[in-house]
Amino acid sequence: MRRAFALLALAALVLGGCGSGGSGPRPARASAAPAKPSSAPRSSIVVVPEVMAPAGLDGVIGAPAAALTRRFGNPRIDLAEGDARKLQFAGPACVLDIYLYPVTASAPEPTATHVEARLRQGGAPTDPGSCIREVEKR
Repeated sequence: MRRAFALLALAALVLGGCGSGGSGPRPARASAAPAKPSSAPRSSIVVVPEVMAPAGLDGVIGAPAAALTRRFGNPRIDLAEGDARKLQFAGPACVLDIYLYPVTASAPEPTATHVEARLRQGGAPTDPGSCIREVEKR
């Protein structure tokens, strides 16, 4: 009886090794201590965005978000991703998207660098200057 039990135990050990999924060495077990976060320095590379010419966009291009919300009211959409930001304002006939980016590494906050305007009905592009004037009237 002891001999049969010993053979069964040996067979279990041998078969248990077959289920390891490969013939290579098993990976080391993880310790209970959590891994330390990387202390690598963050990149100091700043990609400077292309800034639209302010023709017809006076007071918008170069303005920070606070100045834009004072001028146009609360944005319909306010999205932030990384150091970029998008503010969306709407008038009766158009939608105005203003994109803000930091223009230098030492800039205290992002400023408007690009503006897009489109019609609410159908979404066709429209003149940003006339859309700005329409959104201001609200």
